[in-house]
Amino acid sequence: MTTTSSGSVAIIGGGFGGIAAAVNLLRRGIEDFTIFEAGEHPGGTWWHNRYPGCEVDIPSLCYSFSFMDYDWPSTHGTRDELLAYTDAVVERFGLLPRFRLGTRVVAAEWQGAEQEWLLELAGGERQRFRFVISALGLLSDPRVPDWPGLEDFEGVALHTQEWDRAPDLAGKRVAVVGTGSTAVQVVPGIAEEAEQVTVFQRQPGWILPKGERPYTEEERERYRRSPWRFRLDRWKAFHAAFKPKGFQAGTPDNLATQEACRGYIAAAIEDPATREAVTPDYPWGCKRPVFSTTFYPTLNRENVALVPRAVASVARSGVVDVDGVEHPADVIVIGTGFKPTSFLSTLEVRGPGGREIHDAWGDRPTAYLGVTVPGFPNLFILYGPNTNGGYAITSMLERQAEVAARRIRRAIRRDATVDTDPRATARWTAWVERQIDEHMSAGNHPGCTNYYHSPSGANVTQWPLSAFQYWRVTRFPAPGAFRYARRRAAAQPGGPSVSR
Repeated sequence: MTTTSSGSVAIIGGGFGGIAAAVNLLRRGIEDFTIFEAGEHPGGTWWHNRYPGCEVDIPSLCYSFSFMDYDWPSTHGTRDELLAYTDAVVERFGLLPRFRLGTRVVAAEWQGAEQEWLLELAGGERQRFRFVISALGLLSDPRVPDWPGLEDFEGVALHTQEWDRAPDLAGKRVAVVGTGSTAVQVVPGIAEEAEQVTVFQRQPGWILPKGERPYTEEERERYRRSPWRFRLDRWKAFHAAFKPKGFQAGTPDNLATQEACRGYIAAAIEDPATREAVTPDYPWGCKRPVFSTTFYPTLNRENVALVPRAVASVARSGVVDVDGVEHPADVIVIGTGFKPTSFLSTLEVRGPGGREIHDAWGDRPTAYLGVTVPGFPNLFILYGPNTNGGYAITSMLERQAEVAARRIRRAIRRDATVDTDPRATARWTAWVERQIDEHMSAGNHPGCTNYYHSPSGANVTQWPLSAFQYWRVTRFPAPGAFRYARRRAAAQPGGPSVSR
């Protein structure tokens, strides 16, 4: 099997994170990189997910890169609008020739002698790169429940990320399992087409209306004429979204949001029993907040039924809930989300000495700034542990990409490898956990389940503070947090350089 030395930096993933990494490398004069994307088109999750109703629940102003103004057609981007945006960024920065589309990276192994990473691709090809940036995303590995009888189901069962396998739903009885962010988009998206939609809710979640609408031509023209207005409104949207005590159970912000949700339930849902069924008995913020303007009204339709119980098993012709009631179905849509606490779950990463990164993590994944892991040199993770920042996610990805690009540039100029001090990582993790305890107590409430926690019980996904505070800590890392070691002579010839 042929192994080739392909350059300086491998970026794994071509969604928002991978694109941010590529642009930040270019802006620092690093042009020798390749973006590996498993899909046939840039865009990451917005290419892979194509279920009806697929859209972002974050305002378009916030779901934009700071380095590129854009003429958004609506306040909250649909899937097609989001793909158009990523295409525009890719075109503006000339990234498409640097993509290897339809190419999945399955493993990365550190080569001590060469001081490079050996990447293995799904087809068996192997390539060496000096640095690796993983931009696989938090929500990329689907979670499919192990329901008894699922394999014997006579209809079609598919996860929302597999919508290409979905049949024509006209005249079909569809069971939608889940009421998280994806499911509340799917249900309104299919309700007019399907004969019957049955929604299975294991546990209700607090929902607020999203308030999406097309921008008026006057608004779009104002942004086109005045880029500063776009940036100012973007900053205002970030500021309005961040409530320091909003996720702290029992605080005025928390209780006010909860009451707003109750008011929305009362206004949007006609049936008293349904209103009661969708009302949680735990504080707002315990689960990921859900924003939808169409889900509650869809529950009023005659062909939509809410089953406020979990699924126990699957029969040949339907779904059986935990009370033993079978609900006929021709199609099962699995909207049970992803595996967010299993960072890098689709990629085998082995560092020096063959140590696998998941063995190093144990049951509590950690990374300094959410980006670098001690003992894994020249490796950077975007959307890593404790970097899920809600409204700020695109901003967070930019900051992580900046960390990676700065360290790579410095390592290249010093002809060195870059690693992370374990003590700095331990201090960072302890500090983040204190902030979570102080600002996100609702997430630890015993009355609900969420995707935040690893088997250790630690909240390993969420960032508890503002986008500005994340900018500050990434812009000014702790002294000595990053360690540079000059490369051995045998590894130096042919090394990459920084263009100036």
